[in-house]
Formats: sequence, C-alpha cells, structure tokens
Amino acid sequence: MNGASTYPTLVLVNGNVLGDDGRHEALAVSGARIAALGSTAAISALATAATETIDLAGRTVVPGLVDGHAHMDREGLKDLLPSLADCRSIEDIVGRIAEIARSRKPGEWIVTMPIGKPPGYENVLAGIAEGRFPDRHDLDRAAPDNPVYIRSIWGYWRSDLPLVSIANSAALRLAGIDAATVPPAPSIEICRDPRNGEPTGVFIEANKMPVVELSLMRRAPNFAPADRVTALAASMRAYNRAGTTSVFEGHGIAAEVLDAYRKVNMAGGQTVRASLVFSPPWASTSADDCRALLKSWGHWLAGRGLGDKWLGMAGLYGEIDNSVERTLRSAAFPQTGWAGFHYDSSLPRDALKAVLVEAARNGIRAVGILPNMLDLFAEVNETAPIAGQRWVLGHIVSLTPDQVRQVADLGLAVTTHLTAYIYKRGSELVEKLGSERAGEIVPLRSLREAGVPISFGSDNAPLSLFHSIGHAVNRRDKHGAVIAPEQALTRAEALECATRGGAALTFEEDDKGSIAVGRLADLAVLSDDPLTCMPDRIAGITADLTIVDGRVVHQR
Repeated sequence: MNGASTYPTLVLVNGNVLGDDGRHEALAVSGARIAALGSTAAISALATAATETIDLAGRTVVPGLVDGHAHMDREGLKDLLPSLADCRSIEDIVGRIAEIARSRKPGEWIVTMPIGKPPGYENVLAGIAEGRFPDRHDLDRAAPDNPVYIRSIWGYWRSDLPLVSIANSAALRLAGIDAATVPPAPSIEICRDPRNGEPTGVFIEANKMPVVELSLMRRAPNFAPADRVTALAASMRAYNRAGTTSVFEGHGIAAEVLDAYRKVNMAGGQTVRASLVFSPPWASTSADDCRALLKSWGHWLAGRGLGDKWLGMAGLYGEIDNSVERTLRSAAFPQTGWAGFHYDSSLPRDALKAVLVEAARNGIRAVGILPNMLDLFAEVNETAPIAGQRWVLGHIVSLTPDQVRQVADLGLAVTTHLTAYIYKRGSELVEKLGSERAGEIVPLRSLREAGVPISFGSDNAPLSLFHSIGHAVNRRDKHGAVIAPEQALTRAEALECATRGGAALTFEEDDKGSIAVGRLADLAVLSDDPLTCMPDRIAGITADLTIVDGRVVHQR
C-alpha cells in the first residue's frame, strides 16, 4: 500500500487500477484526492463505517479523461430541437412537422434538427425514400400556419459537404427571401424553381460552419440563454458517461457560452472541470487597442489565469480568416449558433502578430488551430520568446519533419482530432499528400519522440475520447485503410495522451490526468480494459462509473 491516509471517504476494491507506478487492486479517496493505492485487503482495512465502498468486480480504473478540444456545450443542444432522425421519407418529415405544429400557436416558429441519422448524418439522401430533400411546399403542407426551418448540420459532424437547410414559405417571407434575393457569398446556393426563379426553400452551402442560419435565415430563432444553460448541464452528463472529467476549450468561448458555464457552476451543477480560453470579438477594435488591452488589464490571462479547479480561463485564442463567410457569421454577434465561439476572434495577420507579441511579453499563452498559425508563432518567438509558456497548436492535420522539430523547439503543446484526420479523412489526405508523405498525417510517433506534449480532442464529433485512443493505436480509416502505421502509439501511450496530455494543456499534469497519491480523485471505471481488449473494441469503451473530485457523478 502506498501513502495510506486516515478515514477515506471512498474506497474502490477488487479492481484493476492503472496507477502511475503500475497496477493495483484498490484505491482510497479522502475528500477530493487519492489517499492510498494497494491491495484490496490493505485498502479495505482503512475504511470506517462512514466510508463508501464500491466493489469494482475486476473492472479497470483509469484517470478521468481530459478532452483537449471538446466543444462540450454543443452536445446538449442536440436534444433541444425536435429530431427528424427516424424520418425515412418526405412524408415522414411532413408528418413529424405536422405533429409539432399541432402543439404550436399559429405564427410560432418551428425549428428542427437536420434531416439524417445522428451523430454523423452520413449519406442523408440515401435514407430518404424519394431521394430528394423536401421543399417549401412539402413543409407548407405540414405547417401552413407556422414558419418552419430545418437546420443544417454542424459540418464537422461528418466529413462531406454540402450542408443543406430548408425553409417553408412563411419562413421565407419573414426572412425577406424571394426571387430577387442574391446569395450573400459564392459558397451559398439559393435553390430556385426553374419555371419562375422563386426559391424552393432549399439552401445549399459549401461551408463546414453554417452561414445561412446566421445570415439569410437569421430571423429563425436560435439558442436562447436558458437553452445554453440547460444544454450545458446535459452535455456534462454525456461527457461523464464517456469517462471524461475535464475539458480544454481551445477554440475560445463566446460570451453566451461563458454565461452558461458561470450559471451551471454557481448552481453547483458542474460535473466536468472546464478550462476556457479568452476569445474576444475583435471586429471593432484596432491592433493598438488590442495590445493596450493585454498590457493594461490582460495580466489575468497569464499562466493559469483566473478561476479554480472547476472553472478557469487563461490564454488567448486567435486566428487569421478574412473570408466573406466569417464576416457574415460575425454579423450575427452575439449569437453563434452551433459554434459556441466568437467568429470575430480573427484579425488581419499583421494585427494578430502584434497582439501575440504583446501576449508573449506578458506571459499570456496563445492558442491557434489553423495550420497558418505555426509560422506566425515562430515569427512571434523571434521578437518575444515563448519558450516555457506552452502555447497550443490545435487540430493537427499534417506536419513535415521540419515542422515537428519547429513545434518542439517552440515548446508548443498540440491537440489532435484523430476522428477527423485519421478515421474520416485518412485516405483522402494520403491521396492529397502522396503515399510517400503519409507519415506526416497526424504524426503522433514523431511528435512524441520529439518530446512534444500531445493531447486528444474529440471536437464533439463524436464526444468519446476512446475513439481517439482507438484511432491512435489502429490508425485505420473508415474505408479500412491503415494510415502510416509507423506513426501509431501503444495503448498506454494513447491513454496517456487522453489523460495526462490533456492536463498538460493547462499546466495541471502534476494534479490530474494520472492515478497517484495526492492527485485529484478524477477517475473512470470502464466497461473494458483499453490495454488488453481487442483493438477494434477500444473505440466502444464507455464508463460504468465516473468520479470527479472524489464523488460519483455518473453510474451506469
């Protein structure tokens, strides 16, 4: 037994505990922290009448997973809107919307989830008997007295475009869309009746992040503040079911989502620790203003920032995106739809560089997720060294050997989205880069050997990090192709990325992300052992029991 503590509040016995120093049968928790590890007999001897005892019956215990790019707030939103998931024909859709309309007042909006089968919404038309999308006239039959809008998916739920959303005649009238309406961007198509040029109600867009709902169809209701609060609490429960106990929101957080976090936290309903990144809307602010802001009162963003172990904010998110689509999305501020982050966090490259230089001088970590941020980080480093600040580069798609060395030399941590870039797009990326460069696609082995801290991010597509662990080990895409197997990790290494690697994003790797005496008691009791189960079963692992801060927050 290691580090025995008196009077544990909780003990787990007869299990397979994957501790820092090897496997144990049992562990004891005192308050919020791990108090002891050892045999079942030794740990049981510490228990008192007031100690809660859980018999693991041989199940495996791992550190609670730390999602390095979660977008956790989205998950609960999916259950707020009426679902069309079971609809297999246009008549099914018409019937479902007609059913909804019977419970609504005339003139009240009806906004639904997208057509298709969640979570991926793949091959949508293959699941509709007529082989086409409904149009305004179909939806008019369903709800002649209500404006109806079928939302598009969030494009990263699947890897293929386009996105499709649909409005009925009443919704089009309220939105002011008619035969004369011009699409606001080349990536958007307003489908039209060839006989008269009138819109059919079907919108097609070549964007992963929807634009139509935040521009042409902005009149349709979006998520209200109370919706965000309800959804966030539900999201936390869903992530707990996957064994996730902490998240890092490296894409930044919009004000409406931050408000939801604060309300859930103050109500005592938080069951997932959240580390947020400051993501201000810069649109009406000059580069000089941004630098002055960081220099004058932005010191609170330095290091681990403000907050506690449940809810904190530190660091600064930035990106370079001057597209017309970003401008259109930004115009909907403060509403962000599915995104949950500010679209106005983008600045022109020179302006963003000036802001990041000021951040570096003040010890404020920067986070970027686009490939063009690596060179910008390197340029910033030439003026104001960032070594030791552990800036974060997310959504790693591919890195050359020289770029891997650059990431290591800059002292960056990386977050990786393996479901997108190995499972969904692996073969596509091999074709794009050439087979001789396949080893550059999410080069986990190269990054690890270079000493780069690696974390896994679910991107909420889907939410379980066990998909990422499985993809890191198996490196197999949805077509069955193996993508650069030399870049695979061992199971133990992959599990470490999903735990300690995520904790390293916030300098907390000595406090969580591993099982040792004195560490936070954030634990997941699993449905299978990720180190010994069949490789194809790793992605399907769930949590039978999840413990955060020493208390059970999920039990199957």
